Amino acid sequence: MPEKGRKIVTVNRKARHEYFIEETYDAGIVLSGTEVKSIRAGKSSIQDSFAKIEGGEAWIFNMYIAPYEFGNRYNLDPRRPRKLLLHKSQIAQLAAKTQQKGLTLVPLQLYFERGYAKLELGLGKGKKFYDKREAIAQREAQREAQRELSER
Repeated sequence: MPEKGRKIVTVNRKARHEYFIEETYDAGIVLSGTEVKSIRAGKSSIQDSFAKIEGGEAWIFNMYIAPYEFGNRYNLDPRRPRKLLLHKSQIAQLAAKTQQKGLTLVPLQLYFERGYAKLELGLGKGKKFYDKREAIAQREAQREAQRELSER
């Protein structure tokens, strides 16, 4: 759901298939050097990344930002941990919720809003195999119904 002023760079498509997303949060990201230019060029991925609350701070791990072509010595490690910017109350709330059984922080999409790189985080509960099959069956039934309506 693209909103006005929001330019989506990358989406984690597997996240909604693997997890039931209960709540979403928008967080800023602390970036260094040429990482912003690389993200603007679309050379980033949040596919295998995950977020954690450590030491009263939110971090994203394993997020890939390709080294900027023209960045020479200013390029950093592409998979380094990056700090997320959230309000202290949100961090406390997320820390309490992730301590519960089965809840985790999943990055959903990376986007630019008013010139700032932001990350949409989802508080999700992992789906079981049968839940995934049920979701696929519902999606197929919905497609079939759409086909029937479009043929008439």
